[in-house]
Amino acid sequence: MTAFETVFERHDDRLGHFALRTLGPGTDAALLHRWVTHPKASYWMMQDASLADTEAEYRRIADHPHHEAFIGLHEGDPAFLAERYNPAEVELKGLYEPRKGDVGMHFLCAPTDTPVHGFTLAVITTVMEFCFGDPAVRRVVVEPDVRNDAVHALNAAVGFDVVEKIVKPEKDAYLSTCTRERFVAARAAQGVFR
Repeated sequence: MTAFETVFERHDDRLGHFALRTLGPGTDAALLHRWVTHPKASYWMMQDASLADTEAEYRRIADHPHHEAFIGLHEGDPAFLAERYNPAEVELKGLYEPRKGDVGMHFLCAPTDTPVHGFTLAVITTVMEFCFGDPAVRRVVVEPDVRNDAVHALNAAVGFDVVEKIVKPEKDAYLSTCTRERFVAARAAQGVFR
């Protein structure tokens, strides 16, 4: 059994305990494969990935100096995937003007037959708090598919502004940014002051 390290924890007043732990490409491959190939994960662009493809992708991320992946836990159970990356080196290299203190992120909620109202907002909030937990981070940068309306609404809810439409090899995306100040203001607007 692999010992996983918890790297971040937060309590949501409504939904309870959230945490991020290290990801084991071999150990977590079957779990990740179910998540990334599910029809609801179409924007993750791994619909046709085999189990071996999934393990190889997360091993590549684990070995990359500018990219990390984590398993997100809700009340101790695996419930989402989070990635953190340096957008000047991964995903957006050459596609935007990076600033000191930029960090990129991705998140994917596990498919469920019993959705919980507000869960996805709690997940993106957890990932944002994790990113801003590093005092060197000044801005979170994302590049969601232009067609992903659900994520655009979530991004706006936590303080992201769309900067511009960009063309990536695999998709057209909205380059969006959220400063620490905008995130804090968005949390305050939701009635959350910490």
